Amino acid sequence: MAAETYTFQIESQGDGDSHDITGLVKEQLENSQISAGILSVFTASSTSAITTIEYESGALADFQRMFNEIAAQNRHYEHNARWGDGNGHSHVRAALLGPSLSIPIVGGKLTLGTWQQIVFIDFDNKARLREMIVQIVG
Repeated sequence: MAAETYTFQIESQGDGDSHDITGLVKEQLENSQISAGILSVFTASSTSAITTIEYESGALADFQRMFNEIAAQNRHYEHNARWGDGNGHSHVRAALLGPSLSIPIVGGKLTLGTWQQIVFIDFDNKARLREMIVQIVG
């Protein structure tokens, strides 16, 4: 069984900034020698997350509204009280989605559904350069 690891970066604006990274992840798979197995994509951050969603404006707006309702920025967060950085809501939002996603590889292709894209979301309260790690095992 082989394992290959790749990285790429995303410049993000924070505050729920979403990026369709499907193409970037597919590029990593195309660079690999693996045609059957599992691909994992991971964001090395505690205030960003990776998920799948139909990457269109309505679904993205619904997603943003849901996070504003579940983990509103203007609530009290002990993290903010301790560190004073104002991003307690960002940590909670990222933890709800999680930092990684695993996708089966069949015939050298990701097994994504027709309307399913891989999406990186940065919940932090400022712009950042984020690193994505893609590991392919097969």
